[in-house]
Amino acid sequence: MNERLLQFIWQFQYFNKAELLSFDGENIQVIHPGILNKNQGPDFTDARIRIGNTLFAGNIELHTKTSDWEKHGHQQDPLYQNIILHVVWEHDRSVGSIIPVLELQSRVSSLLIERYRHWMEQFNLIPCSGQLKELKPLVWKSWKERLLVERLGRKTAQIKEYLRENNQHWEESFWWLLAKHFGSKTNARAFETLAKTLPLKILARHKNNIIQLEALLLGQAGLLNKKFREAYPKMLKAEYRFLQKKYRLKPCFEPVYFLRMRPVNFPTIRLAQLAMLIHQSSHLFSLIKEVAELSTLKARLDITANDYWHYHYVFDELSSFQPKHLGRQMLNSIIINVIGPALFAWGRMMKQEEFVTKAFQWLEQTDAEQNSITKKYTELGIENTCAFDSQALVELKNNYCDQKRCLDCAVGVSLLKILPAN
Repeated sequence: MNERLLQFIWQFQYFNKAELLSFDGENIQVIHPGILNKNQGPDFTDARIRIGNTLFAGNIELHTKTSDWEKHGHQQDPLYQNIILHVVWEHDRSVGSIIPVLELQSRVSSLLIERYRHWMEQFNLIPCSGQLKELKPLVWKSWKERLLVERLGRKTAQIKEYLRENNQHWEESFWWLLAKHFGSKTNARAFETLAKTLPLKILARHKNNIIQLEALLLGQAGLLNKKFREAYPKMLKAEYRFLQKKYRLKPCFEPVYFLRMRPVNFPTIRLAQLAMLIHQSSHLFSLIKEVAELSTLKARLDITANDYWHYHYVFDELSSFQPKHLGRQMLNSIIINVIGPALFAWGRMMKQEEFVTKAFQWLEQTDAEQNSITKKYTELGIENTCAFDSQALVELKNNYCDQKRCLDCAVGVSLLKILPAN
């Protein structure tokens, strides 16, 4: 037994409440168990308990053993002066307090204790995998929405940091977030740093000239520093030197990498696509807020890099003809990791819930991610039909299952509450 499990048992009153007696033999009736306190102080506040013929209102403290009261020094702590009931798993000895003691050890289902112990000892990706078939669909439906809110809220933290950095400039923040995502895991930091060295106001001035946009992006990434054989990179290099001097641009000192990645993800290709995206619209966040239908937005974002890249993945090396479309998978990834979080952040921070709803709806209309995490859940019967589902599953795995936070998870709570009390 641990105190977190004991808190769960008390919070949900998951024990046999027939003929409750304090250790001194007084009748106990729980009117309200109180509110779980996640801050310093008693475990539960604002409880209402009838002891004998007297109704008490106050706080409740829980321990695995009664003697823990003294071990934790509560007898000298003013935060614990308004305790009306001391709930323990095992009453090992008296601590000289007048506070009534209620022991729960004999009143809790052994099946509940055994199931929780089994989960804590599991090394599986999903501790409760053996019991998921017992889960009611309605529980998962409501829980996955909460999980998605938590995941989007986590991603909002990055946007808030950007806004603090650039004096609440939403378009600039969106540009930084978008560029970072185009860098994928390998080049995310370099692309983010690059975006911060290239303000949108400069890019907007050259919006109508794709050559200059490519020169700015590829030049700032340090990809135009060497000598070239072909005319196109030579032209980009000359353009960049002129623009760098004109705007006094400081180059990005974060290196970009090509190793161990598919050619379609090479930084040259991703930067060329990013340049074309700006060429189509330099105020992308405004566009995203204005567009009503996801299909319309996808059509606007489904760009193809400049003609030179039809025959190249890197400078001076010819390849077979292959237009460098952004592609369905990358588009979906942008919706999931950039557009959805940005709309959610805007909606919450500006108190315009229609944008939160829009983020949810667009994720529901986007293909689900297929990876090792989602595969494991689907094998256990959990649906993964859209990005709404897959993002919820990733949040569940990373922040609940991995950390064995079963008592904070609606799935875990539901599966424990199914078991009968003693």
